[in-house]
Amino acid sequence: MIDLLVIAKAPQPGGSKTRLCPPFSYEQAAVLAEEALVDTLNSVAAVASERRVLVLDGEPGSWLSDGFQVMSQRGTGLDERLASAFEDAHDGRPMLLVGMDTPQVTPSQLQGAAELMREGCAVLGEALDGGWWAIGLQEPRREIFEGVPMSTPDTGRLQRERLERLGIKVASLEVLRDIDTAGDARAVAEEHPHLRFSKMLESMNGRSGWNRRNG
Repeated sequence: MIDLLVIAKAPQPGGSKTRLCPPFSYEQAAVLAEEALVDTLNSVAAVASERRVLVLDGEPGSWLSDGFQVMSQRGTGLDERLASAFEDAHDGRPMLLVGMDTPQVTPSQLQGAAELMREGCAVLGEALDGGWWAIGLQEPRREIFEGVPMSTPDTGRLQRERLERLGIKVASLEVLRDIDTAGDARAVAEEHPHLRFSKMLESMNGRSGWNRRNG
């Protein structure tokens, strides 16, 4: 059994999904961020695990359902926050961490990652934009993250290289699309229309006409 971690920002206008603006307003981007986070938490909640932890920048809101322990993020850069998340959440079991940018992740994909980790390896799910959407570790080690450039087109590759340089066997997960831009949002919504995120996006598109104006 593993522990499941979600690292996220509390959805706030001007602080969440700002790369969606324009065409969306800061308020709309925050609503979409909340729906993406809820979709992610719902998938995590559907997977059998010893413990589920939300590592949060900000304060939890009404969007948070029962069954999650909340821990505050610690550190300055994202590399430090990731290292601290694994340290603070560690309770003797392997840990799988996902972000809030891939609301399309399914319980079966998370369960598959957990099964790979039973072999004693790490797992890494790279993203189409060059980053990564999930990482699973057998134990916390700060040097896995510290100094790895985050939010770049090479982050996924560099993260894998760091793991391998430390002598850690890495299994690959399915490549997923992160939602960073409006184009990403539309692509995910079209492929996964059942998501809360997708339904909210469709509602906003219908009111603004953005989808029609942009092809």
